[in-house]
Amino acid sequence: MNITRGKSQQGEYTAQSLHTAREMLATQYNAVRCISETLCEPLAPDDYGLQAMAEVSPAKWHLAHTSWFFETFLLKEFSPGYRPFHPHFEHLFNSYYELVGAPFPRARRGLLSRPTTEEVMRYRRYIDDAMADLFSSVEKKHWPDVAVRAALGCQHEEQHQELFLTDIKYNFSINPLRPAYRVDLPTAGIGSDTALNWIEQPGGVQEIGHDGTGFGFDNESPQHRELMTAYALGSRPITNGEYLEFIEAGGYRRPEYWLADGWRAAREQGWQAPLYWETLDGRRWLFTLAGMRALNEHEPVCHVSFYEADAYARWAGKRLPSEAEWETTARGEAVHGNLRETGYLHPIPALGTANPAQLFGDVWEWTRSGYAPYPGYRPATGALGEYNGKFMLNQLVLRGGSCVTPADHIRASYRNFFYPVDRWQFSGIRLADDR
Repeated sequence: MNITRGKSQQGEYTAQSLHTAREMLATQYNAVRCISETLCEPLAPDDYGLQAMAEVSPAKWHLAHTSWFFETFLLKEFSPGYRPFHPHFEHLFNSYYELVGAPFPRARRGLLSRPTTEEVMRYRRYIDDAMADLFSSVEKKHWPDVAVRAALGCQHEEQHQELFLTDIKYNFSINPLRPAYRVDLPTAGIGSDTALNWIEQPGGVQEIGHDGTGFGFDNESPQHRELMTAYALGSRPITNGEYLEFIEAGGYRRPEYWLADGWRAAREQGWQAPLYWETLDGRRWLFTLAGMRALNEHEPVCHVSFYEADAYARWAGKRLPSEAEWETTARGEAVHGNLRETGYLHPIPALGTANPAQLFGDVWEWTRSGYAPYPGYRPATGALGEYNGKFMLNQLVLRGGSCVTPADHIRASYRNFFYPVDRWQFSGIRLADDR
């Protein structure tokens, strides 16, 4: 993680500045924790334990794991006399931090009928009370480390809020009843075609990575220079209608458009369309967090793997952008778009001058860049060094956030990463071209 440290964060506090810093962080913490539980309100009791595949987690697990994070990395280290809520939760709700103990297997989280959801909620209250005590009583010499870790914990919980929505969508999708997470989600209307133009970029030496202002995860640093040739980026993501043309042109039947691993995955998993698309009575539908909806051809195509995105780009005679190309284009743009706070929780058509490029929100955009460390990257010492660095192999970078990403969580330098076969994330396509 990387947080800009001003004088007060380096330990030069007045009594008033320390009091203000504590209050601000406590307010942020409480707000984030409240949102997690608000997102769970539409669930029925039986929904909390669902795990439809190994890659997703039950809602109950997300609520517990985010509490485990604060307990493990703050309360146990900085709260003298702290007593864990339950001696076995350290094992059950550890995700992948091998340096703090053996994690419970990810694929078996859905087997944990106990602890009950009620007990998990009591765990959250216990952690919240202990964190309130920590914020008010931590020694001044420990405050910089507490502040850094608590801010990371809040960002971590926002990541799990997004995962909660992507996971519950997949978990509900396998049910033949096609239940809705929320039946009251708004729609943006059918929309209309917005021309696909090209954002021309001259290339040259560009600064890539987090600039040190505000919060940034460690994988966004250090800022460094990259030499880029001239290129152009598509002015918006590819739509359902455009992707439908690829399907109807035999895109899933023509191996010349596919990487070898992608062609094998498509054959083995029977891909014929993006995840959640269905054909019923001769019409195309898709499953959403609001249940089944007729396919809107003007919305950005969503829930495609890297392999499908790459195959579409080859069919279109273009390519996917590098993450440096994406970041250079997005740098300086305000974070504005169809993010979680708009309330759609689903991609919407381009809105012309209101959000012409859709660089932020709607869909995470696959890049052709492998998820690897930037030059000079060093992971943090200890268990927190496992947060990002241990995954820097065999995955691809996505940029820009989606319709379920919190608006205060995304920025131009943010690097998301998934395996190229993954489809359950809100992932889409933006084209690039050489100049």
